[in-house]
Order: sequence, then structure tokens, then C-alpha cells
Amino acid sequence: MTGICAGRVVAVTGAGRGLGRAHALALAAEGAHVVVNDLGVAADGAGSSAGPAQQVVDEIRALGGQAVAHTGDITTTDGAASLITTALDSFGRLDTLVNNAGFLRDRMLVNLDEDDWDAVMRVHLKGHFLPLKHAAGHWRAEAKAGRTPDARVINTSSGAGLLGSVGQGNYSAAKAGIIGLTLVAAAEMGRYGVQINAIAPAARTRMTEQTFAETMAAPTEGEFDAMAPGNVSPLVVWLSSAASDGVTGRVFEAEAGRITVMEGWRPGPTADKGARWTPAEAGEAARKLLADAEPPQPVYGVR
Repeated sequence: MTGICAGRVVAVTGAGRGLGRAHALALAAEGAHVVVNDLGVAADGAGSSAGPAQQVVDEIRALGGQAVAHTGDITTTDGAASLITTALDSFGRLDTLVNNAGFLRDRMLVNLDEDDWDAVMRVHLKGHFLPLKHAAGHWRAEAKAGRTPDARVINTSSGAGLLGSVGQGNYSAAKAGIIGLTLVAAAEMGRYGVQINAIAPAARTRMTEQTFAETMAAPTEGEFDAMAPGNVSPLVVWLSSAASDGVTGRVFEAEAGRITVMEGWRPGPTADKGARWTPAEAGEAARKLLADAEPPQPVYGVR
């Protein structure tokens, strides 16, 4: 198969359904060999099944592409390491890692159990860190051996990680952490030929179709389906390819037909007394600075 990812080997986590499935299919359509990772869990992370990953592999192969399934748990060291090993054993190389796996356990903060906090942190934040760690270790070894890769990582954050989302304190915190991880990894791994970026997608998935039911509703027949997961995938494919040379440490929002480069924390209005403030002086200065600052965007779920 030809395309902008022809011959590249891409591992996609959480690729059995939703955004991950759309990414895997789009990558394969552009010539990538795809490792389809999915644990086959329910929307809250319960259970497991090899079915979703294998179904996507079968779809890709039916269309003439190459793919293999990986059903290991990428929130464990062994599972994450085996994801990289599967790519190397099956296709001889790894060029791109798309971190996408996740689930929800939504609660208002006062009702949020510690287990629900830990579970969401594990799948989103640890589930990004461990595959990234093992992929980065492989690419660093390649670079040190004189085979500098042209590698890519695409991490998956969320608008909830950028702005917060009512009832999703665990998810928002994990997704914000992914952005921090992306920035650090991009700075550390650039010398080894690895580019690392993040996306904050909005699309209809198991995670959003109930939480944001009205926004995610399917359109009437013949209208553009703005919330279709496949709308996000072209950007992921491009970031996965050699064509994205020079793009690293960036965060993109992607939904419908819109792509936005997100500009993170930057210094705004400032005041410097040149000495220690009193509490009253600090408060007066803060009030003046806030009057000159841009107002923050509203948290999701607050109107």
C-alpha cells in the first residue's frame, strides 16, 4: 500500500474502538503496518476481551493492509514492553507510537473514590508513560548504535485537560498530566530523532456519547458528521509520518473540520515591587493584574 505512512510501523493503544480504531484504520490506509493494542475492557475499565483488537486487525487485512493484535495491559511494565516487542517481532521496527487508551469513572469530587482516581490515573497517565518509556528506550538505543530513527509519538490529552471538566476531576488531572509529560519527553528525546506531540480531540466515543450526549448526537442523514472519530485521524496520520518533520512539543485540538494549535501557559501581566510584598499589597497588585489579564475560558460543564 502507498501513502504518507508507507512502510512505517505504528503501534496504537486503545485501538479496538472509537478514536483508536479510526486512527488504526486511517494509518493502515496510508500504508502503515499497525500494531492494534486493546485490552477489550468496558467503558469503565472492567473486564477484558481479545475481540475488539482482532476485529480491527481483520478489517485492516480485509482492505489489503498489514496489522497484528496486541492485547497486553499497557499500564504494566510487561504489557508496555511487549507492545514494543510485538512491533519489532512482527515488522522488524517501530516508527510511531500513538498513545490513546483510556476509560472514564466520572464523579463529582466529593463522591470520587480513591479507587476511581487511581484507575483513571493508571490507564491515562501511566498508560502513556510506560509505552512511551519503552519505545523511547528502544529509539535511544538505535540512535546510540548509529541508526538514528525518524520516530514519532502522539499522545492523547483532552479539552478536559486544558480547561477542566465538571465531574471529571480524575480524568482532567490525568489529561493535564499527559500534556506535561509530552513537553518533557519532547525536550528529552529530540536528540535521538524522536518527535513527540499531543492532541486534544473531540469526537463521539463510548467515553463521550453519554457524558456529552447532546453535543455528540449523530446528525441527520446527509449532513457532515462533525463528531465522527475519523475526523481526528488525518492529523494523527500526518503527525505519525515523516512529513511532520520539525514538529515537536506541540498540542493540537482537533474536532470536526477544525485543527487548532493550542498555546499554553505564557506570562501575562506582571508586577515587581523589588522587595517583599505585604499581604495587603500583594492582594492589591493581584487585583490590578487580573483587571488587565485575559479572562479564563470556562470549565466544561459550567455555563
